[in-house]
Amino acid sequence: MESDPTTSEPEAAIGSVSPPAEQADPATPGDLAAAVAKGLASPVRSVMASPRPVKGKAARRRLQLPPVSQAEAGDEEPVFAVAEDQEEAQPLPPLCASPMRGMWRSEKVALYCDQVLQGSKAEDADEAMSKYLSEKLRLKDKWLGVWKSNPELFFEKYEEASIPFVGILVEVTCKPRQNLSSCFKVTVSVAEPFSSNIANIPRDLVDEVLEELEYSAPLLEVYPVEGQDADVQDIALALEVVRFFYDFLWRDWDDEEICENYTALIEERINLWCDIQDGTIPGPIAQRFKKTLEKYKNKRVELIEYQSNIKEDPSAAEAVECWKKYYEIVMLCGLLKMWEDLRLRVHGPFFPRILRRRKGKRDFGKTITHIVAKVMTTDMVKNLSSDTLLQQHDDLNLALDNCYSGDVVVIFPGEYQAANLALLTDDITIQGVGKREEIMITSEPSHDSFVVSKADNVKLMQLSLIQQGTVDGIVVVESGHLTLENCLLKCEGTGVCVLTGASLTITDSEITGAQGAGVELYPGSIAILEGNEIHHCNNLRTSDSSKSTLGGVNMKVLPAPKLKMTNNHIYNNNGYGVSILQPSEQFFIVAEAALNKGAASGDKKDDKILSKVMQTLNVEMNNNRIEANLKGDIRIVTG
Repeated sequence: MESDPTTSEPEAAIGSVSPPAEQADPATPGDLAAAVAKGLASPVRSVMASPRPVKGKAARRRLQLPPVSQAEAGDEEPVFAVAEDQEEAQPLPPLCASPMRGMWRSEKVALYCDQVLQGSKAEDADEAMSKYLSEKLRLKDKWLGVWKSNPELFFEKYEEASIPFVGILVEVTCKPRQNLSSCFKVTVSVAEPFSSNIANIPRDLVDEVLEELEYSAPLLEVYPVEGQDADVQDIALALEVVRFFYDFLWRDWDDEEICENYTALIEERINLWCDIQDGTIPGPIAQRFKKTLEKYKNKRVELIEYQSNIKEDPSAAEAVECWKKYYEIVMLCGLLKMWEDLRLRVHGPFFPRILRRRKGKRDFGKTITHIVAKVMTTDMVKNLSSDTLLQQHDDLNLALDNCYSGDVVVIFPGEYQAANLALLTDDITIQGVGKREEIMITSEPSHDSFVVSKADNVKLMQLSLIQQGTVDGIVVVESGHLTLENCLLKCEGTGVCVLTGASLTITDSEITGAQGAGVELYPGSIAILEGNEIHHCNNLRTSDSSKSTLGGVNMKVLPAPKLKMTNNHIYNNNGYGVSILQPSEQFFIVAEAALNKGAASGDKKDDKILSKVMQTLNVEMNNNRIEANLKGDIRIVTG
């Protein structure tokens, strides 16, 4: 089962996003700058979560009263001064259990695409959400819920971490609305017994705030509580569906761009969320996406607030500042769009790709052997020819920085780190001396990538690569050819990744611990695997790893990669030993019904299908032991 997708706070009521006033195209750059400064010419619209204005002198006096004392260390709730005759709030009752918790990916897609949006275009999404929620609200006109309000309504000074919201138990009254496009507002009143997540919050303060708000609150800020009838459960589900849509599936640019199939885009975003939740996208990468999305939203708020504070005639400095903020938003928007493209999901905006140019050969045409050791002795070089040019380094990073094409880096036992392993653009050989377990190269947790190659021919021999903290593949072949020979790869993020057009040869090596597959082959890649051990991969941090099919080797097709596997031992992986991921359309010339069932070794009928698919894929497998994998040996996964 997938974990609860509705972990973030609601951002806005439905329909609260409104475009800026329409304006004729500015005639000059100066006019355009002024228009942007006024918020008229950029695509950044009114913010979804604009702070609710506080009205009246009483409110201003109230907001100037800071909490008298913060919670003691270890207290669960902050404590505020309360008059002796003031009633203390009771604990809040439990909320309705998350109705979407446990929904499968396909069920979420069917819910949003088939039931709620029903083929709607992006510009009609607000109306579709409003219609869906309105139908559910007709089931029950009164119910109990917890209003999670902005602490700024109550306190001027507070710590966000200690008070993420002020929760009040309220009775909700839903009134029919004529216009679906307007904001959902509901009538709320304090329910008995008076209950809050802040035990000492003054009740008269709550009453004053509600009075100033005319006893009205955005519906999406109210969460139904347990113990009510089935109709309220249906309302709770509808609210969660709408919150999740605006929190995660909706983008502010959706109704400003042409999208032929909006529901297909929503399906992509649901898949992205599920990939994050079930661990297919490793945790550190998922955190980066969440931070990017949050940063985008915050920057929009920042720009809109900046625009709203500009006078009639903005200065040149104000216009420039608006442009700077706007282009930062555009950049973040572009990154988020790349995230939503499945082809770029793993190797798109997450990491800085290699930008360094190849050095090529040295001017004088000679190659150098770089000795990496704390101290060099004559015994270390006794097997080298007398005309070998040598350089000694006690730092692997310096050795790589001084390499040209054709150079050899010889590493003696010890533990090393080198950021330049992520910038391999020249044809070099990196070779350990001694047992591979004695030459340990660890990644730097502060870096995204560990080993990334873009050279025509790079060789890594007799090394242990130990991934610590980096989230990219332990080895990524962007282009060209990489050889791993007698290496030990202890993964922490994803495994060895071979991108489109690149090729890889791995011999006599061991790959273990990857969060995804041990070896990932992208469409149009080439790999030769001989005499390797690939085990204990698909080490996903998820409560239900049995859903994932990744394991030892994973192939993504269209165009198909080429794979030759000989004498490999693929075992004890949490998914399948070998998984072949094909697109949703039928790419192989195989019966559709049979393919949809998947093919696993051990079934004679499926063996024929599998053999036919592998023939189409140019997959050659000889004398491999594929055993004891959690889900099975070989699997064809239909997208």
